[in-house]
Amino acid sequence: MLTVEIGSALRPQHILCLGAHCDDIEIGCGATISRLLATGPDVSVTWVVMGSTEQRAQEALLSAHTVLGTARKRTVVIKTFRDGFFPYHGAALKEYFEELKGAVTPDLVFTHYRHDLHQDHRVISELTWNTFRDHMILEYEIPKFDGDLGSPNVFMWLDAETCHAKVANILTSFRSQADKRWFREETFFALLRLRGMEANAPSGYAEAFYGRKVVLA
Repeated sequence: MLTVEIGSALRPQHILCLGAHCDDIEIGCGATISRLLATGPDVSVTWVVMGSTEQRAQEALLSAHTVLGTARKRTVVIKTFRDGFFPYHGAALKEYFEELKGAVTPDLVFTHYRHDLHQDHRVISELTWNTFRDHMILEYEIPKFDGDLGSPNVFMWLDAETCHAKVANILTSFRSQADKRWFREETFFALLRLRGMEANAPSGYAEAFYGRKVVLA
């Protein structure tokens, strides 16, 4: 397995994080964002959540600013597209992505996994690739009832402290989700441990991604 030091090969100056729902980014790549920010002090982040209610927007803002505390510059956008209906808001979502393309030029984009079984997640992934086709894109994964976890090909080694901070932030910030049976500390740590084992991470923890197109120059 090829291991690349992020200090030499992956040092983005501007990261774009895209999530369909308010906790998606934190669950999918929250610890990786924290590590990239710790490694590169001059990193700017644009953090966009596409669907939210008023209550969940407040949770998302709290969480995002917790994760992005050390970012040189951070922009957090919370949109209000209706949960579960993204395929039927295609034109409006596409228009927003076009606006976003004109506003940011990211070095690295995090988005949903292309084959995620949640319809909202898939739409965001498709529009990401439509819009940012000349950028480095990593697709993150979300555990869910559908059982759609696959075989990712990009892994980020993580230390235990960063992983504990990730899980604590999710559970503390998104209290509206506490009644969901899957929304548990054990679930989040289980995935971090599984991917850590697959990546042979020294700490035993990792987040995993799908890098569908990566150019080495």
